[in-house]
Amino acid sequence: MIEAPHYTAAGAKKGGSFALPGAYFDGDVNEAVLHQAVRTFLNNQRQGTAATKTRSFVSGGNQKPWKQKGTGRARAGSSRSPLWRGGGIVFGPSPRDYRTDIPRKVRLLARRSAFNARAATGDLYVVEALAFEHPKTGQLVELLGKLGVDGRKVLILTHGVHEAVYLSSRNLPRVDVMNYAEATAYDVLWADVVVVEEGAFGDEPTPAVRTFTPAPKTAATGERPPRAPKEAKPKAEKPAKAEKPRAEKPKAEAKKPAAKKPVKSEKAEKPKSSVARKPAAKKPAPKKKGGK
Repeated sequence: MIEAPHYTAAGAKKGGSFALPGAYFDGDVNEAVLHQAVRTFLNNQRQGTAATKTRSFVSGGNQKPWKQKGTGRARAGSSRSPLWRGGGIVFGPSPRDYRTDIPRKVRLLARRSAFNARAATGDLYVVEALAFEHPKTGQLVELLGKLGVDGRKVLILTHGVHEAVYLSSRNLPRVDVMNYAEATAYDVLWADVVVVEEGAFGDEPTPAVRTFTPAPKTAATGERPPRAPKEAKPKAEKPAKAEKPRAEKPKAEAKKPAAKKPVKSEKAEKPKSSVARKPAAKKPAPKKKGGK
């Protein structure tokens, strides 16, 4: 019979060890099945979206770069050949489905082998039911420190879904919390230490989701109490301003009609000069060259 270290919920070690159920922990580790289960798990995590362009998908390259003969250069039919810079990719990845199936019995055998491997090296701890009323990362770090597993990759398996423990571990990069029934062979092999609640190995029925009620925020937690709403102050009425008597403006005297400007008489026509202008003298016609 394989035994495991037994601890309380506060991290104190109990007197005796915890006897693991012999029907499940038989000490057999099947490495070939473990390899198949881990490979299947990792394949199913791949998205399969890697893609490259072959020469038929690269744009351009429809024109022959140069003529076939007479240049002294190697013959070429397209500038998108895989031999050219900027050309297509030969045998590159294309989108595909990496989904791999594994029989159910093989998957269960791999899970059992993973637990047996951790129990054989003494890296499987059993603790009592974790008492977390509210999420508290410091409380979980203190528990792991008392178990002596701080600084290592730890997998905490709870009996059912424990919401407070799960929320307490989200800020710890090397700690993972999940339900014992949902743990796979890869999850167990990923962790250096496996911490299991005692109820997961017993005949107790799986409890429902253990939730928590958030505590109301009060002044005792170090937070300021909510401020009371300010009362609206009555506005003081301003005294009405005394109206100043308006001084009556003297009426402007009636404007006198503007004197009409005398109409200018039409300009006297200038007398035409009696002296008759002499007609301009005509210039003599130029003589032709070579004329008589």
